[in-house]
Amino acid sequence: MPRTAFFVSGRTGITAEMLGHSLISQFEEVNFRRITLPYIDSVDKAREAIVQIREQALTDGVRPVVFSTLIDEELRQCFYIEEALTVDIFATFIKPLEEELGVMSSHTAGKVHGIANFEEYKNRIDAVNYSMSHDDGGVSRNLADADVILVGVSRAGKTPTCLYLALQYGIKAANYPLTPEDFNDHALPRVLANHRNKLFGLTIQPERLSQIRAERKPGSHYASIDICRAEVAEAETLMKQAQIPYLNTTSLSIEELASSILHHSGLKRRLF
Repeated sequence: MPRTAFFVSGRTGITAEMLGHSLISQFEEVNFRRITLPYIDSVDKAREAIVQIREQALTDGVRPVVFSTLIDEELRQCFYIEEALTVDIFATFIKPLEEELGVMSSHTAGKVHGIANFEEYKNRIDAVNYSMSHDDGGVSRNLADADVILVGVSRAGKTPTCLYLALQYGIKAANYPLTPEDFNDHALPRVLANHRNKLFGLTIQPERLSQIRAERKPGSHYASIDICRAEVAEAETLMKQAQIPYLNTTSLSIEELASSILHHSGLKRRLF
């Protein structure tokens, strides 16, 4: 059942997308076309957006779902139209909170993604810079500054997980690839030996690893299923011998991986 979901916002649309995606993901049998309409900050822009929503309703033959995080009362009311189901996220949550807390909200758009706390913002930038400069074992110095060091075979998901930890949680995450040379030595690379308490491993099903590597280097020795099976088996053996906790990334999202690493490592997030 194809449907269209619009994410309408007076700013970037990030909050509308995040909450809207979370809600529609619960309806697995519905195939949603997703359209973001950001920076709807005037009546004229609202009217243009409504024209687009109505046209989409005619094209689909069914009402679109509109997720709105608009603050301005006049603009919000514009989107209550017969041709769409409008989920007014702020109206749903802000008014009950105002009543409970006994104070009015600021009704300020974009506050959650603004630089309200400079120290938190600095932590985010520092963590991202650190993770980028310590990607794939490229820089082995200053590993003592890392909050966590992810290890695993090449293309197991270390880089995106490190960047997510840095961007969302302010965690300084380095990563280091386990290679056939490490397996020959049957020991952790020397550069990691002094940081064993910061190590966390990622593994992956060999079949999935072969697919990922083939997208980068099709037909290569590097992507062959036999090589992938051997490397994954060796890496898991090495992590078990070194008593490094590890997760299988095959069916986990980056968000799930990052949250699990925080939980299992006992790390405290620096960003909220």
